[in-house]
Amino acid sequence: MSKWLWGLAVLLLAALVGFFALGPGIVERSMNQIDGQPLIRVSDKAKALHRTLTIVDLHSDTLMWKRSLLSDNQGGHEDLGRLEQGNVALQVFSSVTKTPKGQNYDSNTGETDNIATLAIAQLQPVRTWGSLLERSLWHAEKLHRAVGKAGGRLEQVTDDASLAKLLADRRGAKKPVGAMLSIEGLQNLEGNLDNLNRLHAAGFRMAGLTHFFDNDLAGSMHGVKKGGLTPKGREAVKRMERLGMIVDLAHCSHACVADILSMATRPVVSSHGGVQATCKVNRNLTDKEIRGVARTGGVVGIGYWDAAVCGTSPRDTARAMKHVRDLVGIEYVALGSDYDGATTVRFDTSQLTQVTQALLDEGFTPEEIRKAMGENALRVIRAGIVPQGADRTPAA
Repeated sequence: MSKWLWGLAVLLLAALVGFFALGPGIVERSMNQIDGQPLIRVSDKAKALHRTLTIVDLHSDTLMWKRSLLSDNQGGHEDLGRLEQGNVALQVFSSVTKTPKGQNYDSNTGETDNIATLAIAQLQPVRTWGSLLERSLWHAEKLHRAVGKAGGRLEQVTDDASLAKLLADRRGAKKPVGAMLSIEGLQNLEGNLDNLNRLHAAGFRMAGLTHFFDNDLAGSMHGVKKGGLTPKGREAVKRMERLGMIVDLAHCSHACVADILSMATRPVVSSHGGVQATCKVNRNLTDKEIRGVARTGGVVGIGYWDAAVCGTSPRDTARAMKHVRDLVGIEYVALGSDYDGATTVRFDTSQLTQVTQALLDEGFTPEEIRKAMGENALRVIRAGIVPQGADRTPAA
């Protein structure tokens, strides 16, 4: 082989090594950022209160990225160490299986697939390169492995008993962090509703029907047609309720939200987002929709990024939470960070005292803060993850 060909081969090899070794980290660092703006001052009162809270975050996308949950401060917004520092009792980890090129909030088709490129670049198992279902099963496997390697610091929640154990263990000195699996868009069913059983068996206990594009179950708020539930989508909701999988309204079109609320027999959630009253963005809930969620006994998870609350200050998050409280009651307020979901935020999960302080400044009482920061979400999770007709383990 000529020197020229050897040189070209070396350059190609170096490019491949760079793509696989460095590319995924570069991409993540460009997408999961902290804006560096000043934090609010946290009082001793807020710090003391925060230490006593049972905090639940209904949505993060950390499992999408190559880094380990157990590798502290290696990028992004959260990992086990920072969850511990933030006093998080339960983190819901979402499985993202497909996003469109040129992703935007207004109109996307499902014809392209950014996550396929990411799966290849991260050297995920080959089975995940072309299968959305396998991508979710891989995310479940990643979490299971992390739990196994965490030495008791991380516990997976799949039923009443495991939730009760987590809460009992947190009354001790070590305070493990709980982890529960969710799905961001049921396009990962690949057209077969029986795959809900496979996902449930893998540990998934919450799912949104759509993500950034319309699928065969429902319209997305960011899709083209933005329609309601299809007949298959209605059957999916019924099956989820029977299995013990919480129905998530996040990213659903307004028609889809209305259809789900009209047929739900169990509490539903909007796992991450905001409200139109404080941030008029298309994905955020109207007052009518907030009232509908409350009627099911569900919760509205408020996020920390600009497109959810029209800012990144914890005060923006607190104002959205206050609107939900004032409209329907404190029992329906929750947290939904969307950490590591290609978002820019002001604070990572180790700094959640920022939210506690902002809520105090908005006039929330300590008891209201306890409910909003986690107790409400725990109530919905307890109600939602038990299959219909199953016996319940007494709550811890």
